[in-house]
Amino acid sequence: QVQLVESGGGLVQAGGSLRLSCAASGRTFSSNSMGWFRQAPGKGYSFVAVISRSGDNTDYTDYRDPVKGRFTISRDNAKTMVYLEMNSLKPEDTAVYYCAAGSKWLSRDWTQYDYWGQGTQVTVSS
Repeated sequence: QVQLVESGGGLVQAGGSLRLSCAASGRTFSSNSMGWFRQAPGKGYSFVAVISRSGDNTDYTDYRDPVKGRFTISRDNAKTMVYLEMNSLKPEDTAVYYCAAGSKWLSRDWTQYDYWGQGTQVTVSS
């Protein structure tokens, strides 16, 4: 079992920054990929970013196009924390952000993730 707890959400003005954190505990050794998804009101899960670690401990990342160059996903060496640094935030980034753990390499598909956190609200005012 894997437990994920997100933190760092809040209210920020457009152009501002936030750093989301995801604390992972439990059997994380099989969770090669850690992803961030978001859910806007009335909509489904939307892929944001993913980080996957190869066998030689090299991290690879993938981002949805609208956040490329603004968001950065990272993880610590112990794989117990995952971060999402969000800069130049826009009102359309407003959503509940979820951290998820799975075994599929660089997956953008939320159905391929096995464990989810409870989510953290990010609100960007114009």
